[in-house]
Amino acid sequence: MTDELLVVRAQLGERAALAELVARWRMPVWTYVRRMLDAERADDVTQEIWLAVIRGLPRLREPARFAPWLFTIARRSVTDRLRGQYAREHEHAHEALAAGDVIVDDPVDAAVDRAELVSLLSGLPMPEREILVLFYLQDLSVEDCAQICEIPAGTVKSRLNRARRLLRAHLEKKGYRP
Repeated sequence: MTDELLVVRAQLGERAALAELVARWRMPVWTYVRRMLDAERADDVTQEIWLAVIRGLPRLREPARFAPWLFTIARRSVTDRLRGQYAREHEHAHEALAAGDVIVDDPVDAAVDRAELVSLLSGLPMPEREILVLFYLQDLSVEDCAQICEIPAGTVKSRLNRARRLLRAHLEKKGYRP
């Protein structure tokens, strides 16, 4: 059964269709969020995303565009979370500087062992990382990525190109050769 049909059935109130839709997209959404945030925040943000989806699904006018709509909600939720985090960090940094404290990185964060790809991805700037996750890990088209990120398709292509170059540079720095 297609996503479009599941969306229409869910909009008509069929709970089984909604459950199947959530089951189908649960892991891709969590994977996207996890690539953008740490594990603790990823679970919270994923729950917020699904609440927004359930609330907004009756108003979705193009059921065939469910995946881009879903990832647009996910992107906004991640962006909101990161914006809040940066604001708090900026505020704490100013408070620490005003108090004369020295800012030290959390050693627990440095000790966390992650898969090599995840660490490479986390080293990329946010716009390039987001495009790589959407395009390669979520298998979305350039046009869908453009719609989700609210940027032109040409910008998606240039970010993909830049992300590939950055990844290649990181891999070569670690001793990998093409």
